[in-house]
Amino acid sequence: MDEFIIFSKTGLTHVLNLHSYDHLLFLIALSVPYVAKDWKRILILISSFTLGHTVSLFLSVFNIVKVLDSWVELLILATILITAFYNIIIIGKSSKNSTITFIAIVTVFFGILHGLGFSNYVNTLLPGKPADKLLPLLEFAIGIEIAQIIVVIIVLILAFISQTLLRFSKRDFILIMSSFVLGVVVPLILENPILKK
Repeated sequence: MDEFIIFSKTGLTHVLNLHSYDHLLFLIALSVPYVAKDWKRILILISSFTLGHTVSLFLSVFNIVKVLDSWVELLILATILITAFYNIIIIGKSSKNSTITFIAIVTVFFGILHGLGFSNYVNTLLPGKPADKLLPLLEFAIGIEIAQIIVVIIVLILAFISQTLLRFSKRDFILIMSSFVLGVVVPLILENPILKK
């Protein structure tokens, strides 16, 4: 039980951490088009991220996949950019009529990339044989899922407050939040070492 608490808490703090701003930005961009009644769609999306993240950690632990950190960082930022930009493109379209297929694919891809970016740390955190790391990785994934649900709930509360109490339209809320995400991500992309070569 102690191990479960330790590793799930590590997953929780991995997301709920200002140093993990890329993950927080992605969750903001992912959830701003939705409202509380869309909780099933949001849960599918964030679970897709956790699945991709966990699979890539498994692949890394078993030394099946290795990638350069600078490329992973650039691609992570690109998926955030795509998600925020997609929000702006679909503003005004009914969420009932829109499909989550595209954004689900981006979410799984982001999860895979984020897992690869985090894999070096996990390998130092979990010494020993790859098989010994499986259970801690699952416990870590549970912590990530809980943290993501917390972030999404905060975004949904902000959406409710802005649209109900402050009388922002849903369109304005999506535009403001997605533009904020773009405003943070674009300079980070331009500062990436790969693009500065």
